[in-house]
Amino acid sequence: MIFQRLVWSALAAAVLVGGVQTGVQRWQAAPLILAAEVYEEQKAEAPEPVASLTGHVHAEGVAHGHEHEHEHGSAKEWEPENGAERIGWTLVANILHAFSMALLVFAVMGAYLYQRGAAMGSMALASVVAAAGFVSFHLWPSLGLHAEVPGMEAAPLHARQVWWALAVGSAALACGVLGFTRSPLRWVAAAVLLALPFMVGAPQLNGDPLAGFSAEAHAALEQLGTQFIWATTWVSLSFWASMGLVCGAAFQRWLRPVLEATFERSKPSASAGTAVNP
Repeated sequence: MIFQRLVWSALAAAVLVGGVQTGVQRWQAAPLILAAEVYEEQKAEAPEPVASLTGHVHAEGVAHGHEHEHEHGSAKEWEPENGAERIGWTLVANILHAFSMALLVFAVMGAYLYQRGAAMGSMALASVVAAAGFVSFHLWPSLGLHAEVPGMEAAPLHARQVWWALAVGSAALACGVLGFTRSPLRWVAAAVLLALPFMVGAPQLNGDPLAGFSAEAHAALEQLGTQFIWATTWVSLSFWASMGLVCGAAFQRWLRPVLEATFERSKPSASAGTAVNP
């Protein structure tokens, strides 16, 4: 019963949030990606192409590495055509991503409800969880690894993935410590966790990430890169803001009554286990 409600609630939230995210991406990020891809293709046609590792950032600002191998005579990998096909597959990916994040948001909200009871309303709780999601999945990792437009080279993919996971995990644990513990040392523990990935240090590329481009393309990609950082930030903000609103309403309507009743039944009665002394 609860599981079915959880899945259907997450799916409903995913469709709405994924649609909003796709619209914001088309408005903010997609024009910059398409503009940068023009220069990326020019670089691929250079006389001596170099295999590059570029990070393309989508949805919540999470970096996904794509290896582009430009070998003479090699077959081009499939990719969706610009237009309806690309928008359609982007929408599908965004819905799947929003579905996984909605399940996570509902799980955190349920855990808080179990621990603290009705200490916070559903909308307020969803807003706090969504804010923690924005900090954990976008803001904190982007401080070390910012979004990059197509064509930019970056540090080795594996190193970036490991550091990104460390930054996300540290920020999520810091938010969990602040939200679920009452120890006076929780602020110190959270500060240490937040500082950990930066003490390790984010992997950086030695050299110019736009090496190999003409002066005109170099200047254009630098400008596009700055705009892309802001665009992905707005995309992530819209994603988590809509996630907080939709998940708060869905949790209040479909999940909270069932969870509260279940938690109430799981609590031992006041008279249980008491012995009457003669």
